[in-house]
Amino acid sequence: MNRIVSLLNKPVDDPRGLAILLLFVRIALAAPFWVSGRTKVEQGSLFSISETTFALFEMEYAGVPLPPAFAAVTATLAEHLLPLLLLFGLGTRLAAAGLLAMTLVIQLFVYPDAWWSVHMQWVALALIVLVLGPGRLSADALLPPQPKPTMAR
Repeated sequence: MNRIVSLLNKPVDDPRGLAILLLFVRIALAAPFWVSGRTKVEQGSLFSISETTFALFEMEYAGVPLPPAFAAVTATLAEHLLPLLLLFGLGTRLAAAGLLAMTLVIQLFVYPDAWWSVHMQWVALALIVLVLGPGRLSADALLPPQPKPTMAR
């Protein structure tokens, strides 16, 4: 039994294995948001938000407690920027926190029945990134380490 546990822990115990695992977690979290963001812009454009998107936020996403036009632009921007940050591992924890917040808004105000089918997975992936960080295969890993804050006495 110890041999099986050792084999299962090997990728996480090895820094290279953990780096690859965290890269895959970042990609898995980024992908659905990127795809969703691309559906919100005019086909063939880089970032021209479609009229359909504005209508979607006025009708289907009307429960979101923000003005529909503002929510459409903000969500579309976030669904493009945050996945890219995750992919490159730059500002990774902030990007994961942003996608976690978006997931919670979607869960609470748009699709409350989607917890078990999708949203729980997104929350789990975001929490992994928030807790463990981006890993060594990230732009964040190239930045100098920040001093840890200390409690003032």
